[in-house]
Amino acid sequence: MTKTRGAALTRRLLAALLMVGTAGVAIAQTAADQDGAEQEAQGVDPTGLGLPANLQVFGNVDPNVRKATAIVNEAVITRTDVDQRVALIAAANNVKLSDQERDRLQLQVLRQLIDETLEIQQAKTADVTITKDQIDQSFARVARNFGKTPEQFAAFLRESGSSDRSIRRQIEGELAWSRYLSKRVEPFVNVGDEEVKAILDRLEAAKGTEEFHLNEIYLAATPDRQEQVFTNARQLIAQIGQGKAPFAYFARNFSEASTRGVGGDLGWVRAAQLPDALAQAATTMQVGQVAGPVATPGGFSILYLVDKRRVGSADPRDSRLSLKQLTIKFPTGTTQAQATARTSAFAEAIQKLQGCGSVDKVAATLNAEVVNNDAIRIRDLPPQLQSIMVNLQVGQATPPFGSPTEGVRTLVLCGRDEAQGGQLPGAQQVQNQLEQQRVNLRAQQALRDLRRDAVIEYR
Repeated sequence: MTKTRGAALTRRLLAALLMVGTAGVAIAQTAADQDGAEQEAQGVDPTGLGLPANLQVFGNVDPNVRKATAIVNEAVITRTDVDQRVALIAAANNVKLSDQERDRLQLQVLRQLIDETLEIQQAKTADVTITKDQIDQSFARVARNFGKTPEQFAAFLRESGSSDRSIRRQIEGELAWSRYLSKRVEPFVNVGDEEVKAILDRLEAAKGTEEFHLNEIYLAATPDRQEQVFTNARQLIAQIGQGKAPFAYFARNFSEASTRGVGGDLGWVRAAQLPDALAQAATTMQVGQVAGPVATPGGFSILYLVDKRRVGSADPRDSRLSLKQLTIKFPTGTTQAQATARTSAFAEAIQKLQGCGSVDKVAATLNAEVVNNDAIRIRDLPPQLQSIMVNLQVGQATPPFGSPTEGVRTLVLCGRDEAQGGQLPGAQQVQNQLEQQRVNLRAQQALRDLRRDAVIEYR
């Protein structure tokens, strides 16, 4: 069985290979909501808890207001733990939090720290211990993602009001839970040959169907908090749009779905597998686009379209290109007028290109840099360029693009190896996907049981 968490089971959705039961879950959820509404209209308590119709709340307690300190099965989560994690999130996104945003984020961080504590505690019951060397290796990888050495990253965290201890705690929780699942859950998950064959048969029948690779941030909202959560979602979308951090980072820190551990990755799904509102959003999105907030049962979703494809069909974006890139850079002190004039001259020269053979000559007149690459897939280019390159003919160039700091450039198409016919996954790949789905389901159930059985004291 693969040890990669990969595409995780979500609250409602499965990866594209896992067609069994997914649409049924969404339909069942919708039906349950309708039944609940009908029962409520008839004066019947849909929860089954025997709640009085006209209940009275005694006291003035807001369950959403917590002091950021808790004791979880005798393990202490301090206010400092919460504050340092909040400071890290704010620093990574380069935002200044309002008092309301900080209060909301503290509550979410506290929930995340409680889950981490429960995961670490449960892992220890299976004799899973994460060593300092393992944490150091992961910490170094995180530092590289921020473009820093471990020492520089630790200093950055301290300057931001956080600490390397906060990140190391999160790393320990993720590693411990992953190793626990590998030891106590994965060995007992089995997938039969008939199940694999059924999936392959469905994939064969679904050739040509459009699929979407989606990431999601899910925010739960009770009826009395709909407006507040909707506003929070809009603010989150605005922060994502600023490009300070990848979508996955926001999903890890804000999403309330089980997929937050994998950056909100839903894997490959089809419109039929999605609730109607999410399906409608996905079918109208462009690759790289963020959509939302989308109202879903129980809350709101923010979607990010990573990619899309058609099952078993050749995708033009899998074509490999031979390219030449011309780049002009602006020296320090260049005025806006000078940059505009040079960019206009660059654009005019591009229009006069006579195929790739003339690139070096034109570059010399523009004092431009030339870079060659003979094996770039269209889908590996930024989304803004993909649609241009699909329709570009050999010898043609893209319009100028870039930025004042990184230069203005163009791509000239010198050759194209067309994409071959799409291939369906093999039996082993399908089996791995099914096994991973079941592991993730049991992991979700296990964490829910740990939360229910935990002794948690808030202070």
